[in-house]
Amino acid sequence: MKRFFLTLFSFFVLSNIALSQDKLNSGGMLSLGTRTTISAFNDDKNEFPGIGVGGQFRLRLSEKINTDWFFDYITSDILTYAHRTDYHIGWSVLYYPFATKPTLNQDQVNSKFKSFFRPYILAGHCFDYSLFQDKNDGDHFAERWSSAVQAGIGCHFNMSPRFDVSLTTQYMVHLGKHIDVDYDFNSNTLLFTEDKGSALAGHLLVNLSLNYKIAKLWGRK
Repeated sequence: MKRFFLTLFSFFVLSNIALSQDKLNSGGMLSLGTRTTISAFNDDKNEFPGIGVGGQFRLRLSEKINTDWFFDYITSDILTYAHRTDYHIGWSVLYYPFATKPTLNQDQVNSKFKSFFRPYILAGHCFDYSLFQDKNDGDHFAERWSSAVQAGIGCHFNMSPRFDVSLTTQYMVHLGKHIDVDYDFNSNTLLFTEDKGSALAGHLLVNLSLNYKIAKLWGRK
């Protein structure tokens, strides 16, 4: 077992040395990360903001374009009687509008300052599974599947050449059947009502992620 971990550690160190010789902001770079999510301004006025966790990986296509593939697990309360769980799985395209290479007239301090911030615009798509459950009776529930598109802005804060903290704000619009959650005080019953047909429903997502570049899949030379 010790030999296994020693081999794994050696591989990690050697891979980092190799990575340090590559252009980390060019096509072919693979990153892994973890993220936390806040969901606010939901369509349902009775719903409280949701909090979640998730993971992601990025595959960079070029200096200007990156892709983000993610999974989110988000929980929230509706009224004070129901619990909602959302599972997001999807992808986004990140576009970097500003060049990072310094000009000949920029001094070294200004170049380092510019390389620390990496703003981007994003747009993408995801699939969502939502589960609505009675807090007092887990067998009383409703569920739905939906498809969504999202768009927003964000920024990488490059703590090192291979590690960044990223903050993203995006609005996500779902297309699917809407489920209303109401409480009947006369019968003390929680009601789940599924509307006929499909409807649009949106919410604001704020993501904070930690990401580490682990491998260069192409363009090593």
